Amino acid sequence: MKRIEWQQAWPESWKYSYPYDLQEIYGEIKSRGYAYAYAARRQQTLLLLTEVLPPGARILDIAAAQGNFTLALAEMGYVVTWNDLREDLADYVRLKLERGNVSFAPGNAFELDFPFLFDAVLITEIIEHVAHPDEFLKKAAQLVKPEGYVVMTTPNGAYFQNKLPKFSKCPDPSIYEEIQFKPNADGHIFLLHPEEIAALAARSGLEIEVVVLFTNPLTNGHMKTEKLLRIMPRSMVNIIESMTKHMPLALRRRLSVHMGARFRKVGHSGRVPGSVPNPSGISTSPQDNSASHLQN
Repeated sequence: MKRIEWQQAWPESWKYSYPYDLQEIYGEIKSRGYAYAYAARRQQTLLLLTEVLPPGARILDIAAAQGNFTLALAEMGYVVTWNDLREDLADYVRLKLERGNVSFAPGNAFELDFPFLFDAVLITEIIEHVAHPDEFLKKAAQLVKPEGYVVMTTPNGAYFQNKLPKFSKCPDPSIYEEIQFKPNADGHIFLLHPEEIAALAARSGLEIEVVVLFTNPLTNGHMKTEKLLRIMPRSMVNIIESMTKHMPLALRRRLSVHMGARFRKVGHSGRVPGSVPNPSGISTSPQDNSASHLQN
C-alpha cells in the first residue's frame, strides 16, 4: 500500500479520511486505544475471511471508505471490488493502490448491477449504522454465491457500556431511517447483541460458522486508560486481550467491545475450492462457534 501525503487541494472526504490512515496504516498514532482496537479488528476480519477462501476468490467490500481492507486483501491475491456511497473516495483509494486486482463500484451496493455473485461480501462496522440491520444482512447475502460467505464486524451490543436500543426489542425501526448512514459512533443506531445474530442469519438464508468477541475496554481506551496505554508495553496489551478471550462466556459478552461473525449462505452448488469444510474458528472458546450457544 503506497504512502500518500496530505494535500491542501484534496476534497474534504479525503482530508477527513487521512487522519484515520495515519493511525491505521502509517503508524502515526495519536490514540493508542484506537490504534490497538483497529489492529484487533483488522486481524480478526482478515482471519475470518482468509481461513476459508484462497487467494483469487472474489470479494466485495461494502462501505469500504478509504479502502484499507480492500487494498490489504488485494495485496494478498484476492480479487476485490471496492464499494462506498462516497464516490469521490474511489480516487483516494486508487492513490494508495500499489499492487493487486481492485475494481471500483461506488454507489449503493444493493442497487448496482454486478455481472456475477461474489465468493464473499465484507461488511465491517456498517450494520450498526442502518435502521434495518435485518434487511441489510439479507441484501448482503443476495450478493454472495450459494455456500459463499458474509464476514461482518460490529460493536458488541452486550458490552456493558452500551446504552443504545436493542434491535429485536424495537417495534418500528423505520423511525431511525432519517438518521441512518451517519459516520463514526455518533451514527450508531443499534448495536447487535450476540444472541440476535442467529435470528438475523436465518432470515437472510445464512448459517453461522463463527462468532468471536474481542477487544478489552482497557486496551481501547474506553476506561480512560489512554495515558496508561502510552507507557504500557504492547506485549502487555496482547496479554490482556488473550486473558479476555479465555474468560467465561458470560463475562466476555459484557467486557468485549467488538464482535465478528462469519456466515455461510445456504445452498447446494458445492464448496468454494480451497475452503475449509468444518473450520474450527478463531475463538479460543469452542462454544462461541455454535449457533445454539447464541440462544443462551
